[in-house]
Parts: sequence; structure tokens; C-alpha cells
Amino acid sequence: MRGENNYIIRQPNFAGVFYPEEEQTLNQLVASYLNSAELIKLKGKAKILILPHAGYQFSGQVAAYGFKAIEKQTFKRVILIGPSHQANFSGFALPFSDFWQTPLGKIEIDKKLQKELLNKSNLFFVSKDIHQQEHCLEVEVPFIQKINPKAKILPIIIGPQEPKIEFLAEALSSYLDEQTILLISSDLSHYPDYQTAKQKDLELIQSILEKDVERFSQLAKELDPEKNLLTRACGESAIQTGILISKMLNLSPILLKYANSGDVMPFNKEQVVGYASIIFSQEISQELNEQDKKELLKIARNSIKSYLKNGSLPEINITNQKLTEPKGVFVTLKKQGNLRGCIGTFDYQTPLAINVAKMAIETAFFDSRFPPLTENELDEIQIEISVLSPLRKIKDPFSEIQLGKHGVVIKKGNLSGVFLPQVATENNWDLETFLNQLCQNKIGIEPDAWKRGDVEIYTFTADVFEE
Repeated sequence: MRGENNYIIRQPNFAGVFYPEEEQTLNQLVASYLNSAELIKLKGKAKILILPHAGYQFSGQVAAYGFKAIEKQTFKRVILIGPSHQANFSGFALPFSDFWQTPLGKIEIDKKLQKELLNKSNLFFVSKDIHQQEHCLEVEVPFIQKINPKAKILPIIIGPQEPKIEFLAEALSSYLDEQTILLISSDLSHYPDYQTAKQKDLELIQSILEKDVERFSQLAKELDPEKNLLTRACGESAIQTGILISKMLNLSPILLKYANSGDVMPFNKEQVVGYASIIFSQEISQELNEQDKKELLKIARNSIKSYLKNGSLPEINITNQKLTEPKGVFVTLKKQGNLRGCIGTFDYQTPLAINVAKMAIETAFFDSRFPPLTENELDEIQIEISVLSPLRKIKDPFSEIQLGKHGVVIKKGNLSGVFLPQVATENNWDLETFLNQLCQNKIGIEPDAWKRGDVEIYTFTADVFEE
């Protein structure tokens, strides 16, 4: 249907079925769900939501927990992904229309982002029919309109034929900026009895909270026809995509609410459907102060001393909360101003203090470029620590790399190499020399490989300090 200014508007095909078709009734119902939901305080900005998509009378209250958590958050765009319940296809279906209509009004499609995805791969394509017959994303829209009527959306339906979730996760992760949220639409167990649903759903939810995509995938396929457990998660591929992105962006998950249809329809507990509201947030990391940095430097030196004496990592008792945050780190040793070792990790699952201790030992004793550190050298070395931000994939090195500020990781197949931000300034390199040296000397590939588009390039920043 075309509206004013010749825009194409998708009509609310499931109003009156999954949610009320009358504006005032829908408005009041969504408001009542939001008012009834408990506000759960997050440690940082929400980036990913997993929410149910059944009829509002069944799952609306559970979904409201997720929307309540982002009600006061500033965002301009919501990318929605969910499964195809009707059409059988391969790839990722984008909307044909310019706006989606619901009883609460029109919401704009982010056509700029849609165009970028279409140019990225032919796995993305535009389809009118697939979106017309699919309810899983439409039912989320009235909640979005209620909490942020000016937001744009981009609905994406994932085809069931060999979904390329790794590709989709990579494609979408770079768009989850400060103003963008990813909403994953999925119900959980379908049609077992109440107790079986609760047991199986909580088991599946735990794998999501652990960000264990392999375990999740395994559980999602463990069905039980004898107990009428026919589906563990109808949005399996969408959830897998979300878990992968959460690992890329180092997001922290929390379960906001779980229930199944037997909780709202207690007279029917023989065949139920499970629902969960799960949120992944980017924790706001506190900056390290001088005392924190001194403590980390002390941990690094004591770890080296312990290994020299006992051949083992010392016991580390962390009382400083900031040092328990999972962060990547590099430890550099210098002797009389010259490099004596440098090894690091992009492990964003291990507490910072533990990573510092481990990397101090790796640098001192296992950097293949240097002999193991001796006890006689201990008083001669100077320790430098670089605490890393999460990796961010980039497209244009010339505009997205700032020398002295950004470290760079380049990957080609199984090969990879990294330069810390200070490498460029210490050697007085320009951008081309910096990246040429990284490719040729650290990875062993052609020096200009970074220009040809056949490598992956990531940037990060570092908080660098020394003794």
C-alpha cells in the first residue's frame, strides 16, 4: 500500500490476532505491561535483547521486561531479527516497504542501513511476501513505538535453509553503535507440559547466559516427541547470531524474566510455550586510577618473581572491583630502554588482574625472540602494561585509524598480527608504514595486503602505563 508522498507502507497484518487492533486498547495494554514489569538496573547500555513473540495475552508481560529496561535509554535504531515460520528460503529477507504501520502509527524503515547490507552480500535480499506472512517481528513494533516513537527499524527474517549465522553476526556487529539496539525475536519450548518446559527452558537459557553457542545449538536440537517437546527455540538461528555478536562485543547477559503460557493460563498446563526476556549490555567500564595502575604493575612484578622462585603463578587475591573486570592486556618488558619481551592476550573473559599476571610470565619467560629472564636481570627490567579496549572491525583504515591512539590487529585466514598504539609513535611511522610493517614483519604476508581487501582489520585503544 502506498501512502502520502508515494511511500510504501506495510499494513499491520497481525493486529487483531496477536495484539489489539484498536489504537486506544493497544496503547493501554502495552502501558499496563510496562507498568507491571520490574525495572532491573543494568550495569551499562543495552545492546541486544532476546524477547518472545507470541500473542500479547501469553508473552506480552515477559516482553515488557526487556522494553522496560531500555525505556530510558537513548537509541535511534532497532535492528530486528527473527525466524521464518512460513516461508522456506536461504538468506536474510529485508523489507519491501518504507514504513511499517501498526495501530499506534507508522515507524520508519532504515533504508540507508538496508542499502548497505544489500551491497554487502547477495545473502541479503528484499521480499514483500516473506514479511507479509511473518508475525515474529511485527509484534515487537508496538512496544518500540510506545517507548521510542521516533526510532527507525530494520526488520530481517532469517531463512531456515542453512542459515549463515557467522556471516550475519559479522555483518551486523559493526552497526551496533551507541544509538543502535539489536532485538532478537524468539519463543522457547513448544508444547511440552509445564514442568518439562520450565526445566528445558532454564537449561537452554543457562547456555545463553554463558554465551556458549555450541552448547546452545546442541540443546536446541535435543527434542523429546514423547513429551511433546517439538521445538526448543523457534528463533534458534537468531539467538545463535546474538550470542556470537555478544562475544565479539564483550557484552554481559542477564535474564530479566522467564515464564511460560502455563503461568498466565493456569488451567492449561499440559501443552505450553516458553518465553524469556534476556538482555546483553555493554558494561560502562570505570577508568583505572593511579592506585589501580600501581597495583597491576605490582601484580606483574610479583608474578615474575614467583615464577623465578617456584615456577608457578602466585595466588592472587583481588579486592579491587575494577581489576576483576574482564579485559585484554599486553605486558611489555624493557631493559636499558630496549625491548626485552612483549606478549598479550585479547581474552575478554578473564579478570584483568589474572591476565596481567599470566602475560607478565609469558613475556618474561616465553617470548621466543628472547631468552628466558634471569634473576640477575630482575632489577634491570622496566614493566609496561597496556590495558585493551574490545576489538572493533573497520572498513576504511585511512579514515578509521588514528596513529598513536589505535592499535591494530590484521587477520588473514589462520594468520594474524598485532601492533600496540605506541608502536607507530615510537618508530615515527606514518599509516602506510605502520600497516605495511604489521603485514610483512608480524604476519608474513604481502606488505600491502591491507589495501586489497583480502584481510580483516580491527582496531583497539589502550591505557598504557609503566613503572
